[in-house]
Amino acid sequence: MIDWHRIFGLTVTEHFRDTLYSVELEKDLSLKQQFLDVVIIEKGEGELPSEFPDGLENMGSHNLLTYKSHQESLDDWAIEELLCHYVNYRKQTSPSLKSLLPAEDFRLYAVSTRYPKKLFGEVTPVQTGEGVYEVQWAVRPVRIVVLSRIPKTERNALWLLFSTVPENVKYGAEYSRRSDEMSTLLNDLFRKYEIEGFAMPYTIEDYRKDYVREHIHKLPPEERLRGLPPEELIKGLSPEERIKGLPPEERIKGLPPEERIRGLSPEELIKGLSPEERIKGLPPEERLKGLSEEELQKLAETIMKQRGRKISGN
Repeated sequence: MIDWHRIFGLTVTEHFRDTLYSVELEKDLSLKQQFLDVVIIEKGEGELPSEFPDGLENMGSHNLLTYKSHQESLDDWAIEELLCHYVNYRKQTSPSLKSLLPAEDFRLYAVSTRYPKKLFGEVTPVQTGEGVYEVQWAVRPVRIVVLSRIPKTERNALWLLFSTVPENVKYGAEYSRRSDEMSTLLNDLFRKYEIEGFAMPYTIEDYRKDYVREHIHKLPPEERLRGLPPEELIKGLSPEERIKGLPPEERIKGLPPEERIRGLSPEELIKGLSPEERIKGLPPEERLKGLSEEELQKLAETIMKQRGRKISGN
């Protein structure tokens, strides 16, 4: 199981995929391996995100983030470490120590799940938005984002996932970027919450169902219908839609005789039958029923003639 910092960094990476920014995680900035959680770098190509999460709307070319989970406190030492990371990072990315990149190309962010009450008792923060503050540390401004106090909006889905507020985590998952990578990350995140005793109303199965629901229309019909039993395929179709295009013999296939002839008129039932087939099995009295006196007389004469020929022939 990966830790909170790793999940956070990977989720930030997925959030900024296919945008103007690339993301580097746990960047080593010293010989003693002092890691900075996340660096978001403007690549110079690609599109800007349609919306930035609250607090990141002022991003520059190089954006350094330190992250504190609900298990950690954002204190003065964490801010001083961030400034040290900034100094080392600026040296490493500049052409030389005599030609440092401009300070205005860099932004510093501290992202904290918990409200840093002790820190804000030592330095006066300026609130720039709900859950977003700024403090002046030496000569550098530091933007502080408090995830447990961030507003519940689509643009803040990234932040809400790490807020530890169950309803906000659910909302963040529902509006997170849909991808296989994000599905894996959410799976790790929800397992992490579960291990630490957080009851989440939204599960990875819920996410996967939402993901399929949003993307199924992009699949060709044969992919969407694959594996469905016949009864599911025709479910919801009207009788007319089910038999549309079928030839008559296919429509009645499998029906018992009584079902096949139901509703047909006598004329329709005997249509196409030969005279022999029409009277087959009928007793004499039924065969003669309905004939007029004249027809019966003619029939009798015909029978007598046939008998006469038969006798003369013998």
